[in-house]
Amino acid sequence: MASLKSLDEIKLIATLLHDVQSAHADVFSHTSLENTISIVTSRVSTEGVSFLTKTLPKLGKALDRALVTGTFDCCLDLRLATGVDSVLPLFMGEFFNQIFSNSGSLIPRGLDDPACVKSVGVLRQVLYLFYKYELPYTDEQEREVVAQFEKTELDLATIDPNLIEIQREIEMLSPATRRDHNDSMLMIAREARILLSKVFSGFDPLDIVPCHGPGAVATKQKLWAKYVFTNVAERIAKLYPVDAYFRASIGEVCDTYRYANCMSDRDLPARVLLVPKDSRGPRLISCEPVDFQWIQGGLRKAIVDHVESMRLTKGRVNFTDQEPNRRAALNGSATGDTCTLDLKEASDRVSLELVRLLFPAHICEYLECCRSLSTVLPDGRELKLRKFAPMGSSLCFPIMALTIWALLTAAAPDENTRKRILVYGDDVIVPKGYTLDAIEVLEAFGLMVNADKSCTSGLFRESCGCDAYRGVDVTPVRLRTVWKSSRSPNVYCSWIAYANSFYDRGYRSLYELIVTALHSVYGAIPCRSMNLSCPSLAYVDEEWSPRKSRSNQRLQKRQWWVWDIKAPRIIHELPGWNMLLRYFCEGARAQPDYSMRHSDTQRFIPESVFRVRSYTRRGTSMLVRRWR
Repeated sequence: MASLKSLDEIKLIATLLHDVQSAHADVFSHTSLENTISIVTSRVSTEGVSFLTKTLPKLGKALDRALVTGTFDCCLDLRLATGVDSVLPLFMGEFFNQIFSNSGSLIPRGLDDPACVKSVGVLRQVLYLFYKYELPYTDEQEREVVAQFEKTELDLATIDPNLIEIQREIEMLSPATRRDHNDSMLMIAREARILLSKVFSGFDPLDIVPCHGPGAVATKQKLWAKYVFTNVAERIAKLYPVDAYFRASIGEVCDTYRYANCMSDRDLPARVLLVPKDSRGPRLISCEPVDFQWIQGGLRKAIVDHVESMRLTKGRVNFTDQEPNRRAALNGSATGDTCTLDLKEASDRVSLELVRLLFPAHICEYLECCRSLSTVLPDGRELKLRKFAPMGSSLCFPIMALTIWALLTAAAPDENTRKRILVYGDDVIVPKGYTLDAIEVLEAFGLMVNADKSCTSGLFRESCGCDAYRGVDVTPVRLRTVWKSSRSPNVYCSWIAYANSFYDRGYRSLYELIVTALHSVYGAIPCRSMNLSCPSLAYVDEEWSPRKSRSNQRLQKRQWWVWDIKAPRIIHELPGWNMLLRYFCEGARAQPDYSMRHSDTQRFIPESVFRVRSYTRRGTSMLVRRWR
């Protein structure tokens, strides 16, 4: 195998096109292949990698919209030549011609004709290959993200008065007039309140086990310092007393009573961070103060467990399993009887007033006590928040999902429609006949449906990472991690996963290209058939298989000396009470199940034991050799 340490973007997409030509020679000839590679090379040389990360994905979006609307309309700003008397681009035109007529209309196909579906899969793989590529973002992109965050706050200011008025009117309605009231928005809000009251009827917001999330906090404490509370906001302490929720036991309260006055009760703001997302720009995250994160984490887990076990919401509002939405999207693409909705800036458009309008008062009281009132922008300005919680709050995801579900369920015309509504975050599945009403309801309450990513007609559906067309999964492999010629744990894991995905989809030349580059940098890599608990390739030539092995008598198995990922542990001593607090809140849930029978497939792994003095910092994983 020849040495190859670099994987540039042109080489990757050219190899992908070679695989496409091999598999579809009857449609995509050698001449077509050469012309397409020539276009890619020319455009990348003049425009840079943005042709792959921005221009081609825009063409992919145009394709997706055409599958939904039934008519292809190529974006003029892409500067892609079209055929004679045709609106279809010459770039990959051989496959576009399998799907659309020259006028851009979908070609009618029989249900047993796979040519169209295969062409859709090929086009989406080529066009979206670099859509998620994590390239450095510019200052201008950063300013645009922050500006949009501020603009959303202004938009909420125009919606909030209407929500406040609706709440006032609901409270003024007598039981006799409620049945005869004609204001649909008011009645939807009232019904949604009833639904959420039923959901939370047996929920105790005080019955929580606080915990920290994995992310950074606005107050910038290190991993271990997050368990030493020197500030608890007064409004949190009123509902979640310090001695009950921020101390390990009453014994700690007695031992530290002399220092009780040293704890402050300031209401600290959150802090905005811009983290890498992809080539289109950064993602905005609002880090919570440490005392807020602590209570939010416990309240979130309690709400998620409660909602996923409630008969009213079980299987309809999901937080831990995306499969119901993925299956519904796949089935909907075959039958067309369900549609997928995607909400734009959903986490930022659920306003505090909307939560107050819909959620029971006794629940709102606890939700608001651990909600940040403001956040500090990157330029130092403090922005007062009208939204309930931005992305970064532990409560953002569950409250957003419940809000969407309650509104859509309340407005549904019948029980059958209600049962078919699925919500996972901002990914929504609704019956086709209810789609337009669902969009109208959501937007009436300040949410915004993303028309570009919502599939309301045709036979293309997209939800929770599953892209489906006519009952077939056409989700492309999207490269995210940029290749490095030096050893990197992130590159090693990511590119092995990419290679395996391409292998499973039949792109064998691209698989070989990536594997050759991996071997040139990392040497021997194990194969999946070896069943080792480390990153492994789908197929490995004998000459590049791991050679060094041993027989482990204690485990009664053969082991190989291979590359693996190790997260370095930080050992830090805290005062005993603080370590005990960490154990009570996090360690008890992390303990292995010692009751497992010997025949169980799961095995106790000593390294997984929770250690109260041990911490793992995110982003510090190392590539090491070990026996596996």
